[in-house]
Amino acid sequence: MSPPIGVLLAAGSSRRFGANKLLQPMAGGEPMGVIAARHLLTAVSRGVAVVRPDDVELSAALSDLGYRVVENQQPESGMGESLAVAVTASVDAGGWLVALGDMPWINPQTIAEVAERLAQGASMVAPVYKGERGHPVGFATRWGERLVELSGDRGARQLLIDYPSDLELLPVDDPGILLDVDFPEQLSEAGFESLSGNQSRG
Repeated sequence: MSPPIGVLLAAGSSRRFGANKLLQPMAGGEPMGVIAARHLLTAVSRGVAVVRPDDVELSAALSDLGYRVVENQQPESGMGESLAVAVTASVDAGGWLVALGDMPWINPQTIAEVAERLAQGASMVAPVYKGERGHPVGFATRWGERLVELSGDRGARQLLIDYPSDLELLPVDDPGILLDVDFPEQLSEAGFESLSGNQSRG
């Protein structure tokens, strides 16, 4: 069976941030979205990234990392639409490890642990920190048809709610699984120095 593929959802509008947050430089000058994308590729052999049609700079950066970049022609439809686009573009995958482009502080080791459980046969798997579920979330191939039918901004959250017995919760010591970026001030308030601080914990 084919290994799981990484899915990076990167087609948000960044409306609350006030600029394209995924291109926001972090420590070392690397953009937030590129950091998140590189972390994901530590755990999977290939990845597909979903971007907005006009996001040329981000598309180029993700392509340089080795991602297959696809466009969500209706990005205003929300995260569910982006995930459906990604799964449709990777129907040969042995599962999907879904990550968000605005979550750069997840420890790469955490992502690898989630990917390992998915490869070992978990139906759905998500990391948990201090009782709170975070990202990335893994889905086995059995969910493919449901994933391509998604729309709206809830993404695959409803699947996790509807099928709790299929969801494996993986405890991790990684607060980064809960931290996304909506506003510029969060970059300094998050309590992490940067990518380098995350790697030092791994």
